[in-house]
Amino acid sequence: MAKTIKNWGGTVVFNPKFVRYPTSHEEVVEIVKTARQNHQQVRIIGSGHSWTPLVNTNYILVSLDQYQGVETLDKANCTAVVKAGTKLKLLGELLHAEGLAMENMGDINVQSIAGALSTGTHGTGVKFGTLATQMLEITFVNGLGETVVCSEHTNREIFKAAQISLGALGIITKIKLRLVPTFKLKYVSAKADLDDTLLNLDKYKQENRNFEFYWFPHTKTVQLKLVNKTPEPPKNVGFAKKFNDVVMENGLFGFLSRISRAFPKVAPRISKISAWGVSKGTYINHSHLIFATQRLVRFYEMEYNIPQESFINVIKEIETCVNEHQFKVHFPIECRWVKADDIMISPASGRDSAYIAIHMYKGMEYKSYFDAIEQIFRKYNGRPHYGKMNTLKQTDFAELYPNWQKFMDIRQQMDPDKMFLNEYLQELFVQNALQES
Repeated sequence: MAKTIKNWGGTVVFNPKFVRYPTSHEEVVEIVKTARQNHQQVRIIGSGHSWTPLVNTNYILVSLDQYQGVETLDKANCTAVVKAGTKLKLLGELLHAEGLAMENMGDINVQSIAGALSTGTHGTGVKFGTLATQMLEITFVNGLGETVVCSEHTNREIFKAAQISLGALGIITKIKLRLVPTFKLKYVSAKADLDDTLLNLDKYKQENRNFEFYWFPHTKTVQLKLVNKTPEPPKNVGFAKKFNDVVMENGLFGFLSRISRAFPKVAPRISKISAWGVSKGTYINHSHLIFATQRLVRFYEMEYNIPQESFINVIKEIETCVNEHQFKVHFPIECRWVKADDIMISPASGRDSAYIAIHMYKGMEYKSYFDAIEQIFRKYNGRPHYGKMNTLKQTDFAELYPNWQKFMDIRQQMDPDKMFLNEYLQELFVQNALQES
């Protein structure tokens, strides 16, 4: 009987005929070779945290949940070869035990390392790129059943395509990461005014290692998150932090969200209540424990990358749009910054970037809100996060990415039979059936 697979956000449901759980690179090779011989489609799943149908398949779904851990470690050079199914939470713990850490992380740690990197997951900080920029070498199995090893120095063009590839080139099995010695972070949460924050934006970005803010729609209130290295000992890591994360930011907010879903007209008022209750405090802990926050409240999300210099114009237009349309939204809008990279189809490719994420509580009407804000993003050459909701087609992506065609050519070379392409990815990466037949 086919197993039903659902994603975290509830936007994707599908029934693969087979689910495979390989425990080695060799098993992955065998799965791919057998599938190719039988003309069967294969997709790879991480933790199911994408809202877009990247992993849907009616045939073979491969999960690397039983292929986790650090394979080799080089403390002298601060590198590690990591099995692709390793969850970020486990990876942080394993590296910390050896005195190493990732230089930057996103704000959740439940994804698999390969899934997070392949979809362009990012943290925040003007000196840091997407997580994929921490890759030194990738090992994957392509659609011919071949093992491909690529890096900046070997098969470089394939490497630049594979760093963010949505699983369209093959199944990643190992990733060599550039790491740093362990470090502690001081996280300061503070309440501020939106206009004052925009006025002092450059100062916040330059003076803090990791800076982001959340703006509460229908208010002028933002929550600042200021994060910097510190030699100080851990602080507020026990009950105080757990109370804030679980009770306030998830329990209470979840309760208010359920009220908003039942009575959408009160959503703007609930946004004001949330703004009033912004947590203020200082927390110190090891980096992998500061970066990650719990996400127990489920929601829909759209996130776009825009040129950094367009950020203030975009956020002001979003504010005007929300006020004019009086959208029934109470979820805060998240704003982060990322350094430019040279990855082929990375949203941050070729430009220092800002990321703006909008959310709607699961079960509430989101389309009118998302459509209106997406128009603003697109006006400023916005590029969507691949794992988050968007309406772009192949022609749109081709206009936004100078290397889109080059990526499609490499994808064709790596997987000529389109084994790894489901319907959604075919729409993105196949020009037409005649050209690839």
